[in-house]
Amino acid sequence: MKKLIDSPDTVVADALERMALAHPRTLRVDLDNRLVLRAEPKEQGKVALVSGGGSGHEPLHGGFVGHGMLDAAAAGEVFTSPVPDQIQAATAAVDRGAGVLYIVKNYTGDIMNFEMAAELADAESGTAVRTVITNDDVAVQDSTYTAGRRGVAGTALVEKIAGAAAEEGRSLDEVTEIAERVNARTRSMGLALTPVTVPANGKPSFELGEDEVEIGIGIHGEPGRRRETIAPASDLARTLLDPILEELPGEGPVLLLVNGMGATPLLELYVLARDASRILAEHGVEVSRHLVGNYVTSLDMAGASLTLLRLDEELTRLWDAPVHTPALRWDENDTKE
Repeated sequence: MKKLIDSPDTVVADALERMALAHPRTLRVDLDNRLVLRAEPKEQGKVALVSGGGSGHEPLHGGFVGHGMLDAAAAGEVFTSPVPDQIQAATAAVDRGAGVLYIVKNYTGDIMNFEMAAELADAESGTAVRTVITNDDVAVQDSTYTAGRRGVAGTALVEKIAGAAAEEGRSLDEVTEIAERVNARTRSMGLALTPVTVPANGKPSFELGEDEVEIGIGIHGEPGRRRETIAPASDLARTLLDPILEELPGEGPVLLLVNGMGATPLLELYVLARDASRILAEHGVEVSRHLVGNYVTSLDMAGASLTLLRLDEELTRLWDAPVHTPALRWDENDTKE
């Protein structure tokens, strides 16, 4: 194992400490509770957004804390859910009197711990909490970690659009409805070119042949639908898009997210984005917004995922709304792609 770390035992705390040093105007970090928080709290009377999960998926979730997205993110150990006390501490830190929305990926540990945190928040302060569970992965219905579809790269889209609604001063019920609408209109599927190596394990979590790709991989290295021989990017794009389009609801334009799994260069992601756009055009699907890069990763896995969000006028406006976080930022003067 070759990694730029000091110790597998301290890697999460070390990363959080350095993250705070790198973004002092945007973030502050509570190292005791392993929380990433806004440097400047949101105005009183606005809904707060809290998310989190196992570390190793950066920039999700801590990289999306800031204006227009999350108010706080709780960082668990690598690929391990944060505990309820962490999440409750985040809730108490960011509650501005209008309630808190939890955005939770569909993994059993995450759901259980966020549910317990919501109960603690109600018991200790009467904070109103709503929860939206993301489940955009079309690759599998169930896995070791989930009952139903997994929450993957579409989670970042939910956080951005719900965050914009909260920034506008929308009510907790309204922000929750928008988050649920984004999740219901979002579908994703990914592939792996190489396995992931968790620092504490020191070896790859699975094996792939030199000429193999795993289709439908999870963000923790969970198995996908099948293995295939490596093929040109255009063929792999079609392999991912076909099942997404089968399940994507509605009509109209889409947002296309081409997401790297951590070790795939942008050069390749842009090729995949081009091929995906051409295939969608063949299907008569207009791509009105693009996002290409590493947003929901799996440590050092090489691979990528494609995500489609069926947009409507309101969701497009909220997507275009200003955002300022370490990993995602634009303002009203930028041209949205």
